[in-house]
Amino acid sequence: MAGIVLLSGGLDSTVALALYLEKDCIDLAITFDYGQRASRKEISAARNIAEYYNIPHQIVTIPFLQEQTHSALVNSSEDLPIIKVNELDDLQGQALKSARQVWVPNRNGLFLNIAAVFAENLGEGPVLITGFNNEEAATFPDNSLEFINAMNRCFTFSTQNDVIVVSPTSVYTKKEIVREGLRLHVPFEHIWSCYEGRDKVCGQCESCQRLKRALLKNDAQGLLRQFFDID
Repeated sequence: MAGIVLLSGGLDSTVALALYLEKDCIDLAITFDYGQRASRKEISAARNIAEYYNIPHQIVTIPFLQEQTHSALVNSSEDLPIIKVNELDDLQGQALKSARQVWVPNRNGLFLNIAAVFAENLGEGPVLITGFNNEEAATFPDNSLEFINAMNRCFTFSTQNDVIVVSPTSVYTKKEIVREGLRLHVPFEHIWSCYEGRDKVCGQCESCQRLKRALLKNDAQGLLRQFFDID
């Protein structure tokens, strides 16, 4: 069974890749460049991770998506939302506000449909592997199991070879994803999980804060120092 991983170079997609490799092979890693702030860092991270696992890597550019969004994730003239660790579970307040500020229209739906085009050339029953998670599904519905089920129903009509979407991380929180990453010895040194694209992670965006909390909960002091210079 052929597999294509949607690899952003972040924590979730990297651990999803490693979890899937426990049971089957992956034929291709796809990274999308849609003008996001961290595109350069994400592409570099994904390339290094794909090389680490000896998986062919392809970059797909989507310039029109940048033109169709005012999201702070793409528009550098907009300030990225800053959220505190103790606000990450404020699903009707700061966490929801942060999610709305970095929302990119139909991003995951578009990514999966593009990846399905590649998958139609890989024989019967190809699998698209994504790094969704249960924690962010509360404010990003396109990270949810319901979204996966909806996409799989869609693909029964729009593909001829039974393309399906799976997400080995979708039932996990970030803490559990880090735990699995540690168990599988994923190359954390290559991961980029920050909305910004600077030399160092910002440590303040939602993505950074969720990673920081997950590392703390796993007592991963070495990784905390690596990412955030925390003693």
